[in-house]
Amino acid sequence: MKLRKLSAATAILATGALVLSGCTPDGGNDDADGEETTNGASSGDAGMAEGQQFTTEPEDTGKADTDLETKDDEISVSLGETEFISYNGFTPESYSTYNSVVVNRVLEGFGYWGTDNVWYRNEDFGSYEVTSEDPFTVEYTIGEDVTWSDGTPVTVADYVLDWAYQNAELTNSDAEPLFNGISQTYGERVPEGPQGDPEGKTFTIEYTEPYADWEIMVNNALPAHVVAEQSDMELSELVTAIRDADTEALEPAAEFWNEGWFTDPGTLPEEELMPVTGPYKIDNWQAGESLTVSANEEYWGTGPGTERLVYRFVNDGQHVQALENGDLNVALPQATVDTRGQLERLQDQVVLHEGEAATWEHLDFNFNDGAFSDSLEMREAFAMCVPRQQIVSNLIEPVNPEATVLNARESLSFEDDYEDIVAESYDGTYDEVDVEGAREILEAEDAVGTEVRIGYSGPNPRRTDTVAEIKASCDEAGFEITDAGSEDFFAPGGALETGDYEVALFAWAGSGQVVSGQNIYATDRPQNYGGYSNETVDDLFNQLATTEDEQEQQELIVGIEQELWGDLFGIPLYVHPQLSGSDITISNVRDTASQDQIVWNAEQWQRAE
Repeated sequence: MKLRKLSAATAILATGALVLSGCTPDGGNDDADGEETTNGASSGDAGMAEGQQFTTEPEDTGKADTDLETKDDEISVSLGETEFISYNGFTPESYSTYNSVVVNRVLEGFGYWGTDNVWYRNEDFGSYEVTSEDPFTVEYTIGEDVTWSDGTPVTVADYVLDWAYQNAELTNSDAEPLFNGISQTYGERVPEGPQGDPEGKTFTIEYTEPYADWEIMVNNALPAHVVAEQSDMELSELVTAIRDADTEALEPAAEFWNEGWFTDPGTLPEEELMPVTGPYKIDNWQAGESLTVSANEEYWGTGPGTERLVYRFVNDGQHVQALENGDLNVALPQATVDTRGQLERLQDQVVLHEGEAATWEHLDFNFNDGAFSDSLEMREAFAMCVPRQQIVSNLIEPVNPEATVLNARESLSFEDDYEDIVAESYDGTYDEVDVEGAREILEAEDAVGTEVRIGYSGPNPRRTDTVAEIKASCDEAGFEITDAGSEDFFAPGGALETGDYEVALFAWAGSGQVVSGQNIYATDRPQNYGGYSNETVDDLFNQLATTEDEQEQQELIVGIEQELWGDLFGIPLYVHPQLSGSDITISNVRDTASQDQIVWNAEQWQRAE
């Protein structure tokens, strides 16, 4: 979802996502597994907090222009208990906030999100410019010094592979996409792929028509030379096979890309399989305890401020105590009134960062199977008994007194256009709980006693409490609500992937992308986990993707919201409050509304003298 409109001088349109997909599920801290907040991040700059220190004062919401010497030190951070999944963070199974906070420290690209979800170009890595408006064409140039940590130059070949994994036209013998990528947008919008010498540093991409989110279409890439080697191919052969759509030749490469980088807790692929372009490399993993990234000695840019960054897998209920004990230096606990009080009591030791995250909680129906799959009436009955205001009042307002029930998906409650969009798309039908009305529907459908398993990533106290609130209300209406929270809900083969639920409870961690929702709500898209399909929604998203007119964008979003409410795709709940704590001695820690969370600039963290 779009978070902030940029001026025409800065960028054509608001843009954004970790990859060119939609949102990333955020599952734990405020917790989703997940892609996809408004024309402003929150009140004030999310990156500024009382008491924090800087080696260089930031001039804007992007990264400060620092020139740090790497200290032989380590800084410990925790965003929850969820362990690392894959060096390849671009599959549906691995595209989560938990995975991305690691991957985005080791893989660099053409841009990044600032503290308020404004997109900043990374001109150290490379540059890009529009060279033609008709056809819409963009030229990219990778920096001459930019290399993988194994010494291999980053070249056009890497970006040909980057396009291939997002190209649904490359199919196997079952007519399914060869690559299990999180997004297919690139292949759809740029059918010919990147053009340029595979061994060179410059390539162009030509769109079939203008695209609203063009600026984030290309960012970081995975190593094509590793994929080629693991497929018994020369790099030139891999590129040729992609460009010739030789799917038979590509099958081994796709198999490795899909599966070769997945991990088991504590077990990493061989180091030579994971070269990096960023300031850190993945170094050590102690299952159930921590994952360490250490300074990339071959990094072509300014080295990190600290030699080692340690991601500790700590239950967020223990974050504040760990900060107080010094076991953690930076933490992102779940935002509760108790957490706020605990952090405030440590004001001489800990900096409190607070605001609203670009993350929103929701309940999604399973359209593939089960009681709600083909019955709008059953979905309506469930929506009528979900106590949304009670959930917000009991669980969110104690942390953020300004919190409100969320009534949209493509705009969040702190965005400038939110009120206008809601006024035109939602009539207030589900503002009040109607237990009697829900029971009448269940009786008419002969469905009293229908079990509804609400799945989510646990343990998560707030989600457990949310399900308990729903159960107290909806059981009275005639449903039988079952708490189906599980540790592996988002994991490969878990309930979300297999559809083993009636309702999924999670959050989308936002992007600044105009068209991010397409990957969630459009037919057969990778993040459309519940199997929803509506031709009107598909068409409206296609129109939204090709217009740069903000008024027209808003009108199209209104139409999308009307359809999603009419079908009851799911039920939005609230925007997440956000609290983070950092040791007062750690410089340059800045919180952010974006899905990269507080580690977005971790390479600039450094302990003060």
